[in-house]
Amino acid sequence: MTVNDFNFTSGFWNIWIAVLSLANIFACWWLIRWTSKKRPDEAAAGDVTGHSWDEGTLAEYNNPLPRWWLWLFYITLVFSLGYLFLYPGLGTYRGYLNWTQQSQYAQEMQTADQKYGPLFARYASQPIPELASNADALKIGQRLFVNYCAACHGSDAGGGPGFPNLRDNDWLYGGDPDTLTATILDGRQAAMPAWGEVLGEKGVNEVAAYVQTLSGRQVDSALATAGKQHFTTYCTACHGADGKGNKAMGAPNLTDNTWLYGGSAGVIRQTITRGRNGRMPAHRDFLGEDKVHLLAAYVYSLSHKP
Repeated sequence: MTVNDFNFTSGFWNIWIAVLSLANIFACWWLIRWTSKKRPDEAAAGDVTGHSWDEGTLAEYNNPLPRWWLWLFYITLVFSLGYLFLYPGLGTYRGYLNWTQQSQYAQEMQTADQKYGPLFARYASQPIPELASNADALKIGQRLFVNYCAACHGSDAGGGPGFPNLRDNDWLYGGDPDTLTATILDGRQAAMPAWGEVLGEKGVNEVAAYVQTLSGRQVDSALATAGKQHFTTYCTACHGADGKGNKAMGAPNLTDNTWLYGGSAGVIRQTITRGRNGRMPAHRDFLGEDKVHLLAAYVYSLSHKP
């Protein structure tokens, strides 16, 4: 599709939406007028129309809508036209007020920052370990966590498959205050390459067996021995020769029994075969440094009890 084709298509749908919206409003007006029009053979208001049921015990009367009710319909149509004039709703027409959801959001955020900004700024200069013992600061940090982090890490920060547990002391990139702050501010992008095609099914089984021995599990020794050779060739660059990982790269320690995606033999084979891609979104632009400072203090307090 060329640029001209795209412009024609978008222009067509812009006109189509505008015409359809206005046509529906006009159709509603015409329908009200048509249904309220008096017919030549229509019974007088309050008289029986001639329709009856249950041997004449139930009859239909000609009782038109009250005038105030009818005018409510007209007022609704006028309101619709006024709304479409003031606000976007007719294709790409932005409305007389030039309102956008982005500008509305920015305005509300500015108002909130003016009102609550000093509350967060009050703690900005205090070190995170100090804030981790401040009950008031932790309450604010906990609210931030529940609003922005619980969807992935759980309301108790216990994590889940693919989402780290923040209550233990096992950290992919490090759990010191500066690293925690950097992680929340700028996010993380982890990548475990897929080795299925390189190793083949047999090689994957061998590496998985060796990885299990790193955390003290009993497996087939022949498989583990063969897997160690593959591990040395393909895995030590990230996980290290001893399998203890590399925090600078976010490569996990394979010698403990903490597993981000699960530590069963089947899940380990799946991880080696297909790889993993984890992403922690950045919150710098969304929350700002002062809020992140309190949020990092709360996360820090979960694994550093005073």
